[in-house]
Amino acid sequence: MTPDRISGLALRNLCIRLGPQVLVDLDAHIAPGLILTIMGPSGSGKSTLLSVIIGTTAPAFEVSGQILLDGIDISRLPPQKRRVGILFQDDMLFPHLSIGANLAFGLPPGIRGRAARRDRVVRALADIGLKGFENRDPATLSGGQRARVALMRMLLAEPRALLLDEPFSGLDAALRDHIRELVFSLARERQLPVLLVTHDEADARAAGGERVELESR
Repeated sequence: MTPDRISGLALRNLCIRLGPQVLVDLDAHIAPGLILTIMGPSGSGKSTLLSVIIGTTAPAFEVSGQILLDGIDISRLPPQKRRVGILFQDDMLFPHLSIGANLAFGLPPGIRGRAARRDRVVRALADIGLKGFENRDPATLSGGQRARVALMRMLLAEPRALLLDEPFSGLDAALRDHIRELVFSLARERQLPVLLVTHDEADARAAGGERVELESR
């Protein structure tokens, strides 16, 4: 891997094929703090593109090109070493763990000691307006609260890029606007390049920045 001077997330001549069919052919750069929106109908390759970036592509797909994160080619790294965070429509909280334990799961191994890890969780909950929720069961939280916990768990892992796979589509309209602004503002604050996949025009407008339309194949 040879460092490049470019910062942010760069997809260089990224081509995804399924047999003879080209699903995605993309060349893009997302600077830190900016959002690239990917839109397109079901079957156009949006979710496959995200799986390629995080490193979980099914063997049936053929991928060429490069994925650069802050100038480093991560294309052949295992998922856990890519430092790319992803949020899905489902919050994917662990139902058998408390809210505090869910957040602690996202903490990097460099934060050692029970007291230090607990302090980081307490501060993280305060940052998202959920002070004192450490011992709460995920089942007792509202949809918006669960979405905030899922977001913070991902951010605690200290990703260097953020992928959003329709993360707002399961929320009602008023809550959707609030959570969407929270996600975008925290990403800008942390200077994360963001790739948003959505069917919703309101999401794309709120994201600003560039937009790519994928066609059904």
